[in-house]
Parts: sequence; C-alpha cells; structure tokens
Amino acid sequence: MSVIVRPPFLAITELLKPITWFPPMWAFSCGVIASGVALGENWLLIAIGVFLAGPMVCATSQAVNDWFDRHVDAINEPGRPIPSGRIPGRWGLYIAIIWTILSLAVASLLGPWGFAAAAVGLLLAWAYSMPPVRLKQNGWWGNLACGVSYEGLAWITGAAVMAGGAMPEARSVVLAVLYSLGAHGIMTLNDFKSIRGDQQMGVRSLPVQLGADAAARLACWAMTIPQVCVVGLLMWWGAPIHALAVAVLVVLQLLLMRRFLVAPIERALFYSGVGIPLYVSGMMISAFALRGLEVGP
Repeated sequence: MSVIVRPPFLAITELLKPITWFPPMWAFSCGVIASGVALGENWLLIAIGVFLAGPMVCATSQAVNDWFDRHVDAINEPGRPIPSGRIPGRWGLYIAIIWTILSLAVASLLGPWGFAAAAVGLLLAWAYSMPPVRLKQNGWWGNLACGVSYEGLAWITGAAVMAGGAMPEARSVVLAVLYSLGAHGIMTLNDFKSIRGDQQMGVRSLPVQLGADAAARLACWAMTIPQVCVVGLLMWWGAPIHALAVAVLVVLQLLLMRRFLVAPIERALFYSGVGIPLYVSGMMISAFALRGLEVGP
C-alpha cells in the first residue's frame, strides 16, 4: 500500500505567499474608499472582499505560478517549496485547483459582479502561468495581466461591490485603469531577480528581451506617466490638495529611481521595497480624493 505524503502546513503557507496578498487587498480597499458608500454598515462585504482579493485569489495565482514555474525556480530559487521537495509530487497543482474552487465559492457571496470579477482574476492567473497560453512567457503581456488583476480589477470590484453590483463611477474606473498600467512597471521590477533562470528556460521577461538597463528605464516610465496623469486629473476634478500629495510622492519616487537606474539588477529589490509603497500610497490618496468629491454626471 502506497503512503500518501501530504505537504506540511508551513510549506503550503509559503507556497501561497502571504506577503504578496497586500497589493490586491489594498487595491480592493481603494475601490471601497473611492465608492463614497458608508463603510460601517457594509463591514461584512468589505471583509469578504478583502479576504477574497488576498488569501484567496492572489494566493491561488501564487500557487498556480509556482507549479508551472517549478523548473525555472529550480534554477533561480531552489529553496522554494516545490523545487525543494517540501511540497511533493503534484500537490502544488492540487493546491492551486482547490484554492481556485474555494475562491469561486467565496466570490459567490459578493453577488454577480464580485463573482464575475473573481472569475476573470482567476482566469488571468491561470492564463499567466499555464501553457499553452502562458502570458508570462512574454513580459509585455504577462506584466499587463498582473497589473490588471492585482490593481485595476481589484479596485473596480471593491467599488462595484459597495455600489450594490452596479458599474462604478467613471472617475473611479479611470484611476483604476491608470494604476493598472503603472503596475506594469512594478511587475517588471519583479523580473530582475530571475533573469538567469528566465534566459535558460526561454521566458522572455522584459529584462531578458530589452536588457537590464532598458527594462529598468521602461519600468520607471511605466510607473511615472500614469501617476502624472492622476495628478492632472485630480487637479481637474477639483481636488488640488490630494493632487499635491500624489505629486510629492511621485517626486520622491523619481529621486529613488535615479539611484535604481545606476545599477538596476543590484538595486531592483531596494526600489521595490521603498518605491512601491510610495506608489500604492498615491492610490489610497486618490481614492480619498474621489470620496471627498460629489459624484458627477
């Protein structure tokens, strides 16, 4: 009789990468704030939505990615749960499937819009990593899919759920789209740590396609231009104080970018740890700007 070897709890937790849950949870919260709807009476919907965005949908995407990236990770990061053997056999795939099903079950509590948004996010998660689609095989498409899923879709879902399933206000959608485009640069930063393995396995990340220096410049432009647009829009919509606050954050990022561009491979992790918090802080400031404005036509 064969013995079924189950992975330890800590290995499963590491596979689901709780540290990565923050961006979509934050973006969902931005959508909630931007909706202008009272928060206290909707606390249960908010809690379910934040749980869905992070520990469910985002965690699913991490499990899916690690399963289909196990050969690349064996080169870049052999200590990860799957290549190290701490999650044995096909358990990585089983966990990804189980978390997909559980995510859809939780999403059903948020009504048709919440369920549809979760389904799109999960579809993007599988398409990003799984052959033959494997969007991550090309950094242009893969990074866009991640930006849309982690930032824009989560933001719009939060706003729509708070609006009772209706389409969010147009200005909220515009901000969600802009911050999604900026997240393309964030995902490019994430690719610097795996250049060697990507080259060996034929993954055409932007640092592989363009070279480290050009990819770093592109990441900086991708993050900066949408934020500059946000500053202009907030001024136009009548929120000058919020616009000034976002502008200050952009200037701080530009100062950090100068240091990053000098040695992008060595300093990508540094910029991710310092510059990205400034970026997402601007998201929340923009959400509060909308909350303080009267809903336009």
